[in-house]
Parts: sequence; C-alpha cells; structure tokens
Amino acid sequence: MDEADKRVIRALQENFPLVAEPYKELAKIADMTETEFLRRILKLKETGAIRKMGAVLKHRNVGFTSNVLCAWEISEDKADEVAKSMSEERQVSHCYTRKTAPGWDYNLYTMIHGKSREDCENTARRLQEANGVTKQPAMLFTVKEWKKTGMKYFFE
Repeated sequence: MDEADKRVIRALQENFPLVAEPYKELAKIADMTETEFLRRILKLKETGAIRKMGAVLKHRNVGFTSNVLCAWEISEDKADEVAKSMSEERQVSHCYTRKTAPGWDYNLYTMIHGKSREDCENTARRLQEANGVTKQPAMLFTVKEWKKTGMKYFFE
C-alpha cells in the first residue's frame, strides 16, 4: 500500500459527500483524478484491504428515539433465510449471524429502530411471527448512546 492508497482510505473515512458526483469530490481530497481514485478503490477491494463500505445511521436524526438489539436463536439450516427476511424490514438497520457460546445459544442479531420501546417490541413480534421463530429473542434496549464513528486509519 503506497501513500496514494492511504490518501484514498483517508478520504473514504470522511463524511460521504451528498452531491451528484461524490467520488469526484473524494478524489479531490485525495489529490488525484476520479478515475485514479476509483481504480485504487477497486484494487484495495480486490486485495482485501477494503472489505466493505457502509453508512452509519444516526437514528435519532431521522426520528427514531428507541432501538433494541434482538438476539435470536435460529437453526443453522434456516439462519440465512431468516436473516434475509428480517433484513428486509424497514426498521432493521443491521442483521448478522455470529457463532454461539456456552450458555448463549443466540446466533442471529438484528438492530431494530423505532419511535418508542413499544414500536420496537411490535417490530420484533412481527419478525418473530413472520419467520416462525418459536423462542423469544433476547431484547437488549439501548440505555445510553455512545459516539458513532468508524475506525480511522492513516492519520496525518
């Protein structure tokens, strides 16, 4: 990874420009052409240096005042199907599987956002019924929100 790659990564760590040509703006920050910027992103992705790009939902800014992490116990043979279904729910911002641990048999997690605790509970109940899940999920409501920032690499 050379200095130009590091400039690309630094530019991608900033707020994504909400303009017609966002990569052109990011390329300016990285001091290169848009074509070179995009070529380097593809190279970094192909080599595994960049695995994914995603948005951070500031849920309170869009009207959601409550959220809950639901941990579900789903059979391994149904986990992908159920995860796909649950991730299509509008109020779900995250949906992923994890390995279980001794005493913790939950393997599928969804982050549900709502306008109230009851709204989140209703969404979880809908997901449970729609997917034929028999066991109640563990529902871990947010008590305090900490800062929302991603990792930052290659500081100047």
